[in-house]
Amino acid sequence: MAAALSSRDATLTYAQLWLAVRQAGAQLAGLGVERHDRVAVYLEKRFETVAALWGTSLVGGVFVPVNPLLKGKQVAHVVRDSGARVLVTSPGRLAAVRDQLDGTGLTTVLLVDQPDSGTAPEDLPGVAVHRWASPPGAEEHLPVDAERSQPGTDVDIDVDIAAILYTSGSTGSPKGVVLSHRNLLVGATSVSGYLHNTAEDVLLAVLPLSFDAGLSQLTTAFAVGAHAVLLDYLRPRGVAVACERYGVTGITGVPPLWTQLATVDWPPRARQTLRYFANTGGRMPTTLLRELRGLFPAAAPYLMYGLTEAFRSTYLDPAQVELRPDSIGRAIPDAEVLVLRPDGTPCADGEPGELVHRGSLVALGYWNDPERTAARFRPVPGYDEPWRAAPEPAVWSGDTVVRDTEGYLYFVGRADEMIKTSGYRVSPTEVEEAALGTGLAREAVALGVPDDGLGQRVLLVVAAPAALDEDRLLNEMRQSLPTFMVPAEIRRVDTLPRNPNGKLDRAAIRTQVAAEVSA
Repeated sequence: MAAALSSRDATLTYAQLWLAVRQAGAQLAGLGVERHDRVAVYLEKRFETVAALWGTSLVGGVFVPVNPLLKGKQVAHVVRDSGARVLVTSPGRLAAVRDQLDGTGLTTVLLVDQPDSGTAPEDLPGVAVHRWASPPGAEEHLPVDAERSQPGTDVDIDVDIAAILYTSGSTGSPKGVVLSHRNLLVGATSVSGYLHNTAEDVLLAVLPLSFDAGLSQLTTAFAVGAHAVLLDYLRPRGVAVACERYGVTGITGVPPLWTQLATVDWPPRARQTLRYFANTGGRMPTTLLRELRGLFPAAAPYLMYGLTEAFRSTYLDPAQVELRPDSIGRAIPDAEVLVLRPDGTPCADGEPGELVHRGSLVALGYWNDPERTAARFRPVPGYDEPWRAAPEPAVWSGDTVVRDTEGYLYFVGRADEMIKTSGYRVSPTEVEEAALGTGLAREAVALGVPDDGLGQRVLLVVAAPAALDEDRLLNEMRQSLPTFMVPAEIRRVDTLPRNPNGKLDRAAIRTQVAAEVSA
């Protein structure tokens, strides 16, 4: 039987994985999960994680993967904002976030690695706690449509929600990007198509499954019958060991990960079996690309650009990498990528404009946020096909790009203040609120500054007394922020500049910081 999924020292065939998914779906259905109900999954990469995600889909629910690096406040926000009634997690993770879950609307916790069923702990009133288990006969709880391997006949893959992925924006808490079943299906076939994935591939799933590119390692593998290997990243050597052990043929990573992997002494077999390596989540430095090509001479490099709101937008064909290593390529299959002026008219070649993505990969919008959805997801003037009942929305990325005369795109910058570090999108507001929450800073502004290893590093500028204890400030911020959000550097000032409206003048602060960095 063909291998489908490996984790730690075990491997499931496709038949075994399908059984695990059915059992997970049966248990969720037995707990009352119905069509459109949200199920949050807060676990490291393991078989139960995948079974919970796909089992939720099997019974018509909406899965909400939660980054295992997040801490109590962020986990509570995802659960509360998504309206998840069920949380799948482990006893240790529940203990770490328990104090933050009160008032989130959670009704059920499903625990893996829990020896016995139990009742809700005293500090989680009204929440039923159950053991992850599928007793014999549990599949009787499956809806009739779920007994078939095809989706239920009442499922509309265009509009029915499959998943909500949470991603940070430039302001406020992370927002949920709503994905349809079609988004996931078309994304899987598009990406597996241009990567030439087949059932002979072994794909390493090293990115978080809450990240669109991380989830893609599973969807693309399953779309073609390939073998996916789950790996929680701890140190770069572990990646090389996993590649040698399983004969990995494809890896997708972000620039900081590739920077670390380039330092590893790779076993010969791991270097030989790798058919391609792909980069997303930020531009790969030319020197790093050259180093990786020397390390993996037989592997094709794929440079990709994407955003959670449209999954993946462009890729650069490996044959073009030597000619235009700074390019993010052209549109992937089943996508239309435009470069537009603010009024929606097309830019000329060489003219900077906003990257706008049309097609079946465009998400349904932001969960429970019609105002932000209307601002970001809107039709392109002049592109309304007459046969459509309603104009097709596109996603306006907020990224500025230019197109050359041959249609290749080049990234210029972002229109907002979002920080892109270690492959993650970090909201400056979240970092600033954590700093102000310590009581040690009067005002704070978080910025992203260029960093060869991280893409950008988080720099925090604070107005605080001269006696500010920066180590204490960082330590207290670590209690409420995941590691990738913690500032790499703090700069104390007496006062922060303001604009005529009395607001903090972020442009002036950024200009000042840029001058200091380049000095």
